Amino acid sequence: MRTEVNINPNMLTWAIARAGYELHDYLIKFPNVQKWLENIKNPTVKQLEEFANRVHIPFGYLFLPEPPTESIPFPFFRTGNTITNKVSLNVFDTIQILQRRQNWITDYLTENEQEPLSFVGKYNVNNTFETIVADIRNTIGLEPNWASEFQTFEETLSFITNKIEEIGVFINFNGVVENNTHRPINVDECRGFVLVNQHAPFMFINAADAKAAQLFTIIHELAHIWLGESAGFDNQNLLPANDPIEKLCDAVAAEFLVPAKSLIDLWQKKPGIDFARRYFKVSPIVIARRAMDLGLITRAEFFTFYNGYIESFKNKKQNQGSGGDFYATARKRVSVSFATYVNQAVNQNKLLHRDAYKITGLKGDTFQKFVAQHLH
Repeated sequence: MRTEVNINPNMLTWAIARAGYELHDYLIKFPNVQKWLENIKNPTVKQLEEFANRVHIPFGYLFLPEPPTESIPFPFFRTGNTITNKVSLNVFDTIQILQRRQNWITDYLTENEQEPLSFVGKYNVNNTFETIVADIRNTIGLEPNWASEFQTFEETLSFITNKIEEIGVFINFNGVVENNTHRPINVDECRGFVLVNQHAPFMFINAADAKAAQLFTIIHELAHIWLGESAGFDNQNLLPANDPIEKLCDAVAAEFLVPAKSLIDLWQKKPGIDFARRYFKVSPIVIARRAMDLGLITRAEFFTFYNGYIESFKNKKQNQGSGGDFYATARKRVSVSFATYVNQAVNQNKLLHRDAYKITGLKGDTFQKFVAQHLH
């Protein structure tokens, strides 16, 4: 006996649109759904479960009388024009995954009587970027030209990631939703976002972005933590949105990574983007942006350079095969310090294994192997 279910057609069309499909295209691919919409036929429970999986929604949502209101709990800045609280489904689901992690770790740290972090929200939009940069450097213990000691972008990125995690911030790098390679997160929509709270600020960095651009996003997000403001951003052309906080965070990141005085001195000895980028270990775009801000190159020169750089980066990316070590990737997707707390809670019998698998997105043996390889 097949159990058929009567579903409000509005919920079906909402779910299809929410998942980013055009209704017409979707119905050509799945003609069954057309019959459900026209009430010619009702879906079976199994068919409905398959549908829910395909459009990435919890099965129970389909039985609601009307679509739920889904919005993100912070502004998402788009360069140049708008602030929105509407994002694509893949970004929305990623925000939710990180919120669940943040809620859990905040409760865990609070139960263990961990003090709030003193730097969260320490400054506001009336402070200067110089003051904030000095305080960030002081807190994480870095000299102005710290990056010049490293050989590569990768080394610089992992060094600064560790330094920032040591002060109590959690950093997640991912280019897909959790571990689902069929659900990419588009860099043009989201370079990153940051969820700020007093105990456990969480950063998300789009791992599909160029390594050196990720470095800029990290410091931009760090500035948000110092200002106590959660936000998401696309930072197109590596330029901030037209908003006082965004502009301040942008100025902080620029000065932190490429101190104005150092760049001007270096440029006088040896002008040119390429030499400077190797010294500061940032994206050539960041150097170009900084050089434009400081009047070393013109705005037109900046945009010519930017467009050429992005084009060559896209070509390079297309020629690279995917792959790589799953556990090395997992190490970046799940902050190592977060995984350490999860493992600690499991060992203290404060968290079930099942819940540990769920919150880290690492199932069963994968979680055990990850713990064995990366946490000791």
